[in-house]
Amino acid sequence: MAAAPTIVTEPIIVAEEVTKRFGTHQVLTRVTLPVMERDVVCVVGPSGSGKTTLLRCLALLEAPSEGRIVMQGTIIATPELDRRTKAAQRAVRSDIGMVFQHFNLWPHMSVLENLIEAPLRVKRLPRDQAIAAAEALLAKVDLSDKRDAYPARLSGGQQQRVAIARALAMSPKVLLFDEATSALDPELRREVLMVMRQLAKEGMTMLVVTHEMGFARHVGTRTVFMDRGEIVEHAPGARFFDAPQTERARRFLQQFED
Repeated sequence: MAAAPTIVTEPIIVAEEVTKRFGTHQVLTRVTLPVMERDVVCVVGPSGSGKTTLLRCLALLEAPSEGRIVMQGTIIATPELDRRTKAAQRAVRSDIGMVFQHFNLWPHMSVLENLIEAPLRVKRLPRDQAIAAAEALLAKVDLSDKRDAYPARLSGGQQQRVAIARALAMSPKVLLFDEATSALDPELRREVLMVMRQLAKEGMTMLVVTHEMGFARHVGTRTVFMDRGEIVEHAPGARFFDAPQTERARRFLQQFED
């Protein structure tokens, strides 16, 4: 009997041997991290370990000092951008959504206007189509009644749910979360985590920098532990928490024990 064909799956996005320096300060050291379709990769670690910088490199907000970022086989970031790589970045920017710690909503725009701005300007969607899509997303994050409100009139949890909807409005292939709940109190954190859990259930590809260990254990497909700019451990979500392999990871997890 002939052997079954091998199915090779390509990462949606991958950091390959990425090093990042700011002047003489090295923040990342030869980090390699692939994110596959439908993955929910949770990146955990102490403050200053390079988690946010890694995310910003993947989001094309920072250029790597060494190494490269590749999206579905196309190089989209290197230390020195040539014309081809710049063109590749323009082609994929809308495929990479990012949700920031402090929401970053446009304060002079209503909730609806925040959601339709990029689809209108970047994707050139007809206005009625952009509005219909935005209203569907607001229903998804349970904020239909805030359609015409301005960010200053929303709670932190509501603002973050709007930020998630705004990122989804561009129909990204991967969604990056940078400590999306860390600025919120416990009740508001639950609101945002419920939305993130639902996105994971629906198969959204996600890379989540987080201190929410429950989310990482129960929702994440993989957990990446970083320290001092390097990936120290990398394991399926629950396995990392049940049997960390390094003393550094064990010490990190102890601070979350009851």
